[in-house]
Amino acid sequence: MANFNVLPNMITKQLQKKIDFAIKLIQSASKIAAENGCPEIEVAYSGGKDSDVILELTKMSGVPYRAIYKNTTIDPPGTIKHAKVMGAEILRSRMSFFDIISKFGFPTRFRRFCCKYLKEYKVLDYAIVGVRKEESKKRAKLYKEPEQCRVYSKDEKVRQYFPILDWTNDDVEQFIKDRGIKCAPVYYDEKGLFHVERRLGCLCCPLMSKRRRIEEFKRYPNMIKAYARYGKIFRNSHPDSCAVKKHEDVYAQIVHDLFYCDKQQEWKDLNSGYTLIPPPNYKEFLEEYFGIKL
Repeated sequence: MANFNVLPNMITKQLQKKIDFAIKLIQSASKIAAENGCPEIEVAYSGGKDSDVILELTKMSGVPYRAIYKNTTIDPPGTIKHAKVMGAEILRSRMSFFDIISKFGFPTRFRRFCCKYLKEYKVLDYAIVGVRKEESKKRAKLYKEPEQCRVYSKDEKVRQYFPILDWTNDDVEQFIKDRGIKCAPVYYDEKGLFHVERRLGCLCCPLMSKRRRIEEFKRYPNMIKAYARYGKIFRNSHPDSCAVKKHEDVYAQIVHDLFYCDKQQEWKDLNSGYTLIPPPNYKEFLEEYFGIKL
């Protein structure tokens, strides 16, 4: 059980203004959607804390909506269950994450093509999204206004609204505790304490820092096995690919992707403490390092 340290009804005046603005934005978006033949507005629900906030705000606004959760097939444990509890519809793309690896190879921080198939597709014409500027400098640059047109393809365009764009972590935490929202398991420690700074995303996402990604692979070592299995399928069916020419086998490829920079900068890892001398047997190295049998 979560340990909420903030008493109910302790919303500050500043946060209340943000809440009022968010509700008005959602109501306005819903009205525009209805006027353009879309009776329900989509709540782009990821299962994360920000999604829980925009879902609660949408409920407070009183508009008709559909909460849509896009299953990536490598979701953190408990996330899909949490999405179902929150009333979200669970959608799954035609390809799983590992189908994508077998067809296109390993995604990287420079080639993040997996999202295109697993998350970045249109459901409804109008959507509420839990983007916040504070999440990263990149998002602060990309999202200047509380609405934009998202173009997925020539025939897929979505008008998106960002009701919590200017919310801080403190705002999010205060709202969650005030409304008594139970978030996904990843946000709570073993004592049940809530940690707003934690992030929810795909298991072993290539956009993680190398340190965090290696730690996550250690936590879920079967992911290494799956990478190796489906990476072999790709290599066997694409013998002329750069990955096959560059790495002697799939194990060497995994080691390079995990421990060294993606650009050939002397095979040196970008994060301190994770620089390695290339081992003579990559398969044995992975087995020993992650405690698995490949």
